[in-house]
Amino acid sequence: MKILVTGGAGFIASHIADAYVGSGHDVAILDDLSRGKRENINAKCRFYQHDIRDREAVNRVMAAERPDVINHHAAQMDVRRGVREPLFDAQVNILGGINLIEAAVANGVKRFIYAGTAGAGYGEPRQMPVQEDCPINPITPYGISKHTVEHYLFTFRFLYGLNYVVVRYGNVYGPRQSSQGEAGVFAIFSEQLLAGIQPVIYGDGKKIRDYVYISDVVAANVAALDRGSNEIFNISSGVQTTDQEVLDLVNCLMGKSVEPKYVPRRPGEIERICLDVTKAQRLLGWKPQVSLAEGARHTVGYFKQCASGTRLTSAHTPR
Repeated sequence: MKILVTGGAGFIASHIADAYVGSGHDVAILDDLSRGKRENINAKCRFYQHDIRDREAVNRVMAAERPDVINHHAAQMDVRRGVREPLFDAQVNILGGINLIEAAVANGVKRFIYAGTAGAGYGEPRQMPVQEDCPINPITPYGISKHTVEHYLFTFRFLYGLNYVVVRYGNVYGPRQSSQGEAGVFAIFSEQLLAGIQPVIYGDGKKIRDYVYISDVVAANVAALDRGSNEIFNISSGVQTTDQEVLDLVNCLMGKSVEPKYVPRRPGEIERICLDVTKAQRLLGWKPQVSLAEGARHTVGYFKQCASGTRLTSAHTPR
């Protein structure tokens, strides 16, 4: 089938595009390269460098490609920037999302796969693990904007019959991840330790997150091509992991024992999140396969190779 992947030069979506190509699909990528890297783009994909806020450009790409599926990952994904610039955050995530949804309807797209967010969307949970029908209480503009698009998808399903799947991610990690965002702690700690910089932990190291390795996220997006119609799914490991545990793991894999610098938590950070992924197991036929220890080993190995000048062209996917 023909698939348009937005944000396909970025960390997560570039791996998804690779998997779609590997499965024999005809893939095009739409990315403005504001955060993505040209080197992440699969050579077998057609590439369009445009901003999803550009309505005319989006319509031109859709008219040229006529995809069966849109996999939408392009976003303003910096939580801190969203706090500083909520208007920009809404313009990219909400208005850009509407541009794509409207173009999908106008061009007969059969399925719209949307990358949502779990922690930023649910906010501070009342109970864990968090199920998909738990209250949505975002405490940042980013969480609001990402969740808002889910409402548009539901509405466009009701009005126009647009088939959709929402995948709400936990904390995704793996090769190609950028250290420029606060969510990429594996990348951040790896690069800091390799550079001889004391790692920084915001808070006391006890914040709880739910990490999921990139190959598991890819598998969920492959399953979503023909399963889970008009549903929302948590995609993560369902395992609680603290910031301190991540740093200890990276330290161990690098043969180091560097103590972190503890600084005050940042506004908008939740204290804990862990997801219930049983719905995805039941309806998508998906479940996480890669343990934190195994995923961390491959991720840290990737950053070691990058530091030594032998950057990998693609992620090693554990078997």
